[in-house]
Amino acid sequence: MKEFRDFPLKSYNTFGMEVACARFVQVDREEEICSMAELFRTPHYILGGGSNTLFTKFYEGTIIHPAFGGIERVEETSDSVLLRLAAGEPWENLTEYCRQNGLYGLENLTGIPGLAGSAPVQNIGAYGTEAKDCIEKVYGYYTDTLQPFALSNAECRFGYRNSVFKQELKGRCFITHVHFRLSTRPRFNLTYKALAQAMEGHEPTLDSVTETILSIRNSKLPDISKIGCAGSFFKNPVVEESQHQALLARFPDLVSYPAEPGYVKLAAGQLIEKAGWKGRRIGDAGIYPLQALVVVNYGNAKPEEISQVYGQVISDVENLFHITLSPEVNII
Repeated sequence: MKEFRDFPLKSYNTFGMEVACARFVQVDREEEICSMAELFRTPHYILGGGSNTLFTKFYEGTIIHPAFGGIERVEETSDSVLLRLAAGEPWENLTEYCRQNGLYGLENLTGIPGLAGSAPVQNIGAYGTEAKDCIEKVYGYYTDTLQPFALSNAECRFGYRNSVFKQELKGRCFITHVHFRLSTRPRFNLTYKALAQAMEGHEPTLDSVTETILSIRNSKLPDISKIGCAGSFFKNPVVEESQHQALLARFPDLVSYPAEPGYVKLAAGQLIEKAGWKGRRIGDAGIYPLQALVVVNYGNAKPEEISQVYGQVISDVENLFHITLSPEVNII
């Protein structure tokens, strides 16, 4: 375990915010967690790769960062492999491992930044696939008691960019490992329209689907090594069918997706674009011109500029559509 005071966080958040924290603790081994009872009783925030976090000011508490990684095969059957991922393992290492070892199920999530331990919290998703589709169990410790837990897929109560870790157990868990069940037989999800169109005339293989996913992502999303962001900033809103029909009368080209019975999911990016925000900026903060879901830092944006942009977007979309957008990003 390593501990630092007044620690700069710019390299620990993909927005590239020039902020710091009072105390930073790097956890190098799972065994160290059992000695952290006193720390967990004070204000703290568990930070993975910082790819889904917007720091708006100096953090007065302790940032806890899991730095232990590893990918381990724990079980193999005739048609699947169970992988054990340590919390600090980069997500891109998992998708590349699957690609190199002929394991199917997570290829649509290629290119997502962050660490494996954060995947179940957010239930990360892209192009018709979500982490929950392959997660079997999530392991860790309750921070108030330091008792270990092993939650099944059902117990994690996964939803759209949601889980029990963002609801009842928010701030009460330190995830240490995640079990992913991957198929050894080809099993592709090509239902996402842009992916299906791009794959037309091409045989789906792990390589071809992976490369296509990366191509689509790169055509819409900024390179976080050059432009700070946290990927999609807003969730796609879900509205009642009656509201959807009323909106269609005003906006006939409104994009929608199936949701639970009686409800429809709308495309937040389209709503933001229709509200006139695609490509707009305030100082060095703005909305990315190629994907309106993405709030960006063009280089030297201050936290208050980022906050002003996303706040004004929410306000303008509310005024135009009577829909309140919700951030995907954790705002600290």
